[in-house]
Amino acid sequence: MLSIAVAAGLLIGVLLGALGGGGSILTVPVLVYLLHQEPHAATAGSLLIVGITAAAGTIAHWRTGRVRLAPGIAFGVLGVAGSYAGTRLSSSVPPDLLLSLFAGLMLAAAAAMRRRRPGTAGQDERAGGSTIVRRALTIIAAATGVGLLTGFFGVGGGFVIVPALVLLLGFDMPAAVGTSLLVIAINSAAALAARLGGPVSLDWALLAVFTVLLIAVAGYSLARSLPRLV
Repeated sequence: MLSIAVAAGLLIGVLLGALGGGGSILTVPVLVYLLHQEPHAATAGSLLIVGITAAAGTIAHWRTGRVRLAPGIAFGVLGVAGSYAGTRLSSSVPPDLLLSLFAGLMLAAAAAMRRRRPGTAGQDERAGGSTIVRRALTIIAAATGVGLLTGFFGVGGGFVIVPALVLLLGFDMPAAVGTSLLVIAINSAAALAARLGGPVSLDWALLAVFTVLLIAVAGYSLARSLPRLV
Protein backbone atom coordinates (compact mmCIF):
# COMPACT_ATOMS: atom_id res chain seq x y z
CA MET A 1 0.00 0.00 0.00
CA LEU A 2 2.86 2.36 0.76
CA SER A 3 4.38 1.77 -2.68
CA ILE A 4 1.05 2.60 -4.30
CA ALA A 5 0.83 5.80 -2.26
CA VAL A 6 4.34 6.76 -3.39
CA ALA A 7 3.54 6.13 -7.06
CA ALA A 8 0.18 7.93 -6.85
CA GLY A 9 1.69 10.92 -5.06
CA LEU A 10 4.40 11.23 -7.70
CA LEU A 11 1.91 10.92 -10.58
CA ILE A 12 -0.56 13.48 -9.21
CA GLY A 13 2.32 15.79 -8.31
CA VAL A 14 3.54 15.72 -11.91
CA LEU A 15 0.04 16.37 -13.27
CA LEU A 16 -0.63 19.11 -10.73
CA GLY A 17 2.63 20.84 -11.56
CA ALA A 18 2.07 20.51 -15.30
CA LEU A 19 -1.59 21.51 -15.40
CA GLY A 20 -1.72 23.92 -12.45
CA GLY A 21 -4.78 22.28 -10.93
CA GLY A 22 -6.95 19.21 -10.72
CA GLY A 23 -5.15 17.58 -7.83
CA SER A 24 -8.26 17.08 -5.71
CA ILE A 25 -10.28 15.67 -8.60
CA LEU A 26 -7.63 12.96 -8.93
CA THR A 27 -6.95 12.47 -5.22
CA VAL A 28 -10.38 11.14 -4.21
CA PRO A 29 -10.49 8.36 -6.86
CA VAL A 30 -6.90 7.37 -6.01
CA LEU A 31 -7.70 7.13 -2.30
CA VAL A 32 -10.82 5.07 -2.96
CA TYR A 33 -9.82 2.74 -5.79
CA LEU A 34 -6.07 2.37 -5.36
CA LEU A 35 -5.59 2.86 -1.62
CA HIS A 36 -8.93 1.27 -0.70
CA GLN A 37 -10.17 4.09 1.52
CA GLU A 38 -13.84 4.26 2.44
CA PRO A 39 -15.46 7.12 0.42
CA HIS A 40 -16.13 9.36 3.42
CA ALA A 41 -12.59 8.81 4.71
CA ALA A 42 -11.25 9.50 1.20
CA THR A 43 -13.02 12.85 0.93
CA ALA A 44 -11.79 13.79 4.40
CA GLY A 45 -8.25 12.72 3.55
CA SER A 46 -8.46 14.67 0.31
CA LEU A 47 -9.21 17.82 2.31
CA LEU A 48 -5.98 17.36 4.25
CA ILE A 49 -3.93 16.74 1.11
CA VAL A 50 -5.57 19.51 -0.90
CA GLY A 51 -5.40 22.03 1.94
CA ILE A 52 -1.70 21.52 2.64
CA THR A 53 -0.81 21.44 -1.05
CA ALA A 54 -2.81 24.63 -1.69
CA ALA A 55 -1.11 26.37 1.24
CA ALA A 56 2.32 25.43 -0.10
CA GLY A 57 1.33 26.65 -3.57
CA THR A 58 0.01 29.90 -2.12
CA ILE A 59 3.40 30.64 -0.58
CA ALA A 60 5.17 30.01 -3.89
CA HIS A 61 2.79 32.27 -5.81
CA TRP A 62 2.81 34.96 -3.11
CA ARG A 63 6.58 35.28 -3.37
CA THR A 64 6.15 36.25 -7.02
CA GLY A 65 3.32 38.72 -6.33
CA ARG A 66 0.57 36.57 -7.79
CA VAL A 67 -1.65 36.34 -4.68
CA ARG A 68 -4.07 39.13 -3.75
CA LEU A 69 -4.41 38.53 -0.04
CA ALA A 70 -7.42 40.70 0.89
CA PRO A 71 -9.80 39.50 -1.87
CA GLY A 72 -8.60 35.92 -1.44
CA ILE A 73 -9.18 35.91 2.31
CA ALA A 74 -12.58 37.55 1.86
CA PHE A 75 -13.63 35.00 -0.77
CA GLY A 76 -12.40 32.15 1.41
CA VAL A 77 -14.14 33.40 4.56
CA LEU A 78 -17.40 33.79 2.61
CA GLY A 79 -17.14 30.10 1.74
CA VAL A 80 -16.57 28.84 5.29
CA ALA A 81 -20.30 28.50 6.04
CA GLY A 82 -20.72 26.53 2.83
CA SER A 83 -17.80 24.28 3.83
CA TYR A 84 -19.45 23.39 7.12
CA ALA A 85 -22.82 22.83 5.46
CA GLY A 86 -21.27 20.63 2.77
CA THR A 87 -19.47 18.59 5.42
CA ARG A 88 -22.67 17.94 7.33
CA LEU A 89 -24.54 16.98 4.17
CA SER A 90 -21.77 14.63 3.05
CA SER A 91 -21.82 12.65 6.29
CA SER A 92 -25.47 11.70 5.72
CA VAL A 93 -25.01 10.50 2.12
CA PRO A 94 -24.47 6.74 1.45
CA PRO A 95 -20.95 5.95 0.16
CA ASP A 96 -22.08 4.65 -3.25
CA LEU A 97 -24.22 7.72 -3.84
CA LEU A 98 -21.35 9.97 -2.79
CA LEU A 99 -19.09 8.37 -5.41
CA SER A 100 -21.80 8.67 -8.07
CA LEU A 101 -22.25 12.35 -7.29
CA PHE A 102 -18.49 12.82 -7.41
CA ALA A 103 -18.40 11.24 -10.87
CA GLY A 104 -21.11 13.67 -11.94
CA LEU A 105 -19.02 16.56 -10.62
CA MET A 106 -16.03 15.41 -12.68
CA LEU A 107 -18.16 15.26 -15.84
CA ALA A 108 -19.63 18.70 -15.15
CA ALA A 109 -16.16 20.17 -14.59
CA ALA A 110 -14.91 18.65 -17.85
CA ALA A 111 -17.92 19.98 -19.77
CA ALA A 112 -17.52 23.45 -18.26
CA MET A 113 -13.84 23.60 -19.24
CA ARG A 114 -14.64 22.59 -22.84
CA ARG A 115 -17.27 25.30 -23.11
CA ARG A 116 -15.25 28.03 -21.37
CA ARG A 117 -14.89 31.17 -23.48
CA PRO A 118 -12.58 34.17 -23.15
CA GLY A 119 -13.59 36.34 -20.22
CA THR A 120 -15.15 39.77 -20.51
CA ALA A 121 -13.82 41.08 -17.23
CA GLY A 122 -13.95 44.82 -16.87
CA GLN A 123 -16.73 45.42 -19.40
CA ASP A 124 -19.02 46.81 -16.71
CA GLU A 125 -16.59 49.39 -15.35
CA ARG A 126 -19.20 52.15 -15.84
CA ALA A 127 -22.06 50.05 -14.47
CA GLY A 128 -24.45 51.53 -11.97
CA GLY A 129 -25.25 50.58 -8.42
CA SER A 130 -27.67 47.78 -9.34
CA THR A 131 -24.94 46.01 -11.32
CA ILE A 132 -22.50 46.36 -8.43
CA VAL A 133 -25.03 44.83 -6.04
CA ARG A 134 -25.75 42.03 -8.49
CA ARG A 135 -22.04 41.33 -8.86
CA ALA A 136 -21.57 41.29 -5.07
CA LEU A 137 -24.41 38.80 -4.68
CA THR A 138 -22.91 36.65 -7.42
CA ILE A 139 -19.55 36.65 -5.64
CA ILE A 140 -21.19 35.62 -2.36
CA ALA A 141 -23.10 32.85 -4.13
CA ALA A 142 -19.95 31.64 -5.90
CA ALA A 143 -17.94 31.63 -2.65
CA THR A 144 -20.68 29.74 -0.82
CA GLY A 145 -20.99 27.25 -3.68
CA VAL A 146 -17.26 26.60 -3.66
CA GLY A 147 -17.42 26.02 0.10
CA LEU A 148 -20.24 23.51 -0.39
CA LEU A 149 -18.24 21.61 -3.00
CA THR A 150 -15.16 21.57 -0.78
CA GLY A 151 -17.02 20.31 2.27
CA PHE A 152 -19.18 17.79 0.43
CA PHE A 153 -16.67 16.23 -1.99
CA GLY A 154 -13.30 17.11 -0.47
CA VAL A 155 -12.26 19.02 -3.60
CA GLY A 156 -10.68 22.44 -3.87
CA GLY A 157 -13.09 23.92 -6.39
CA GLY A 158 -10.43 25.76 -8.37
CA PHE A 159 -12.40 25.20 -11.57
CA VAL A 160 -15.09 27.47 -10.05
CA ILE A 161 -12.86 29.90 -8.15
CA VAL A 162 -10.56 30.88 -11.03
CA PRO A 163 -13.38 31.86 -13.46
CA ALA A 164 -15.14 33.73 -10.64
CA LEU A 165 -12.03 35.77 -9.85
CA VAL A 166 -11.42 36.53 -13.52
CA LEU A 167 -14.98 37.31 -14.59
CA LEU A 168 -16.34 38.93 -11.42
CA LEU A 169 -13.30 40.64 -9.93
CA GLY A 170 -11.31 41.33 -13.08
CA PHE A 171 -8.19 39.40 -12.04
CA ASP A 172 -5.66 38.46 -14.69
CA MET A 173 -5.16 34.72 -14.99
CA PRO A 174 -1.85 34.44 -13.02
CA ALA A 175 -3.34 36.36 -10.07
CA ALA A 176 -6.54 34.31 -10.25
CA VAL A 177 -4.60 31.04 -10.12
CA GLY A 178 -2.40 32.17 -7.22
CA THR A 179 -5.30 33.66 -5.24
CA SER A 180 -7.50 30.60 -5.82
CA LEU A 181 -4.97 28.50 -3.91
CA LEU A 182 -5.42 30.75 -0.88
CA VAL A 183 -9.21 30.32 -1.10
CA ILE A 184 -8.82 26.54 -1.42
CA ALA A 185 -6.56 26.41 1.65
CA ILE A 186 -9.09 28.36 3.76
CA ASN A 187 -12.08 26.28 2.65
CA SER A 188 -10.24 22.99 3.06
CA ALA A 189 -9.13 23.89 6.59
CA ALA A 190 -12.69 24.81 7.57
CA ALA A 191 -14.17 21.61 6.11
CA LEU A 192 -11.47 19.40 7.63
CA ALA A 193 -11.99 20.98 11.06
CA ALA A 194 -15.69 20.12 10.81
CA ARG A 195 -14.90 16.50 9.92
CA LEU A 196 -12.27 15.83 12.55
CA GLY A 197 -14.91 15.77 15.25
CA GLY A 198 -16.86 13.05 13.43
CA PRO A 199 -16.55 9.27 13.21
CA VAL A 200 -14.25 9.22 10.15
CA SER A 201 -10.87 7.58 10.79
CA LEU A 202 -7.85 8.74 8.77
CA ASP A 203 -4.67 6.83 7.95
CA TRP A 204 -2.32 9.66 8.91
CA ALA A 205 0.91 7.91 7.89
CA LEU A 206 -0.37 7.07 4.42
CA LEU A 207 -1.75 10.56 3.90
CA ALA A 208 1.53 12.10 5.07
CA VAL A 209 3.56 10.15 2.51
CA PHE A 210 1.08 11.00 -0.24
CA THR A 211 1.03 14.70 0.65
CA VAL A 212 4.81 15.13 1.00
CA LEU A 213 5.47 13.52 -2.37
CA LEU A 214 2.74 15.49 -4.10
CA ILE A 215 4.01 18.80 -2.71
CA ALA A 216 7.62 17.99 -3.54
CA VAL A 217 6.97 17.05 -7.16
CA ALA A 218 4.36 19.74 -7.83
CA GLY A 219 6.49 22.35 -6.08
CA TYR A 220 9.54 21.48 -8.15
CA SER A 221 7.53 21.73 -11.36
CA LEU A 222 5.97 25.01 -10.22
CA ALA A 223 9.35 26.48 -9.28
CA ARG A 224 10.60 25.73 -12.79
CA SER A 225 7.55 27.25 -14.47
CA LEU A 226 7.06 30.41 -12.38
CA PRO A 227 9.93 32.40 -13.92
CA ARG A 228 8.38 31.85 -17.35
CA LEU A 229 4.89 32.81 -16.22
CA VAL A 230 5.56 35.96 -14.18
